[in-house]
Amino acid sequence: MHFEYSAEDEAFRQEVRQFFAEQLPAGISHRWTIGAHPPARQDIRTWQGILHQRGWGAPHWPVEYGGTGWSGFRKHIFMEELYNADAMDYGWQATHMVAPVIIAFGSEWQKQRFLPAILSGDEFWCQGFSEPNAGSDLAALRTTAVLDGDEYVINGQKIWTSDATIADWGFFLVKTDTTVKPQRGISFLLVKMDTPGITVRPIVSIEGGTGLNEVFLENVRVPGTHLVGEAGMGWTYAKYLLEKERTASAFLYFNKRELQRAKSIAEQETIDGVRLIDTPEFARKVAAVEVDLLALEWSVLRILAEEKTTRNLDAVISALKVSGSEMQQRVTELQIDALGPRSMRFQEHGDWSVENPLADDAWPGYVAGRTTGYLIGRASTIYGGAREVQKNIIARLAFGL
Repeated sequence: MHFEYSAEDEAFRQEVRQFFAEQLPAGISHRWTIGAHPPARQDIRTWQGILHQRGWGAPHWPVEYGGTGWSGFRKHIFMEELYNADAMDYGWQATHMVAPVIIAFGSEWQKQRFLPAILSGDEFWCQGFSEPNAGSDLAALRTTAVLDGDEYVINGQKIWTSDATIADWGFFLVKTDTTVKPQRGISFLLVKMDTPGITVRPIVSIEGGTGLNEVFLENVRVPGTHLVGEAGMGWTYAKYLLEKERTASAFLYFNKRELQRAKSIAEQETIDGVRLIDTPEFARKVAAVEVDLLALEWSVLRILAEEKTTRNLDAVISALKVSGSEMQQRVTELQIDALGPRSMRFQEHGDWSVENPLADDAWPGYVAGRTTGYLIGRASTIYGGAREVQKNIIARLAFGL
């Protein structure tokens, strides 16, 4: 494959880079970088509003709903520069997950009601898919929604629901028919999170964050107009999400930025007066990660370029998920290796400020948030489809095993 950017694409890159340099609030960038989770609602609203005002609130949406009409490469450039600027890449549950489903399958009322508020950042969403004993195997979910007149009555439990404490709405997979094949009985419902009967209980994760939650639903009544598309088609719509964002599971932009951060730390940390980056042992570690990350990037670019391939696309998506999630762990572990004993320091998120991230000259600003990122990354090979499940998918689809 031959690949290069055109002069017009490079000019576009400079435009995006300049915009981020001029418009990104330093406080939002800092709080995002140190990994406070969940982030403040006001930070999300402010940054999404800035992007929306520029016309970049949802670049991947169709133009008629507020998208940009950019090519796949220009979206790629935009995301690269966004991460290079340490800008907030957030609200995926809204802009990248529920919105494409509403656009493709939702009613006209749903499009008019929900899409503008998502685009402007005025409403936040959470994803109610996983359940106890039904994480990677969503067909096994047990939360039910029974039609009662013109309303659905939901009963059940969801878990690992990111940002449920700050969300205004949630999109839930529920069983509306228990008499058919499991996948055929699942529906896609939009639920207001302050509806009576909903209880949200935060789960404190290993790094001290409270972004993950349990959600309990007891006789929660939802208008029938909040059913997206047809009853029983929720499984199809959930798969559609994966197909629409088939390169997102590689976490390419995060991985590239965090590798650069690891290298930057290693350029500042020293051993016996020698920069860590210049020591053979650490240089070999960096090179090993860099080579594999380059291979991952080219795999993503091949998909963006719509290169013709005989491989099963679903198998390719699973392969990107495996490689990308493992790479998250490798690049954050490289940062911890570079920090050495400094990585052991724990400090509450609220103790870090823009002016003095650690309030101690003995602890450089680049220490803040690195251990948090490493700990969060331990789950990357589980969420979004566990690595073991993805390998089974690859074995079946790519090799017929």
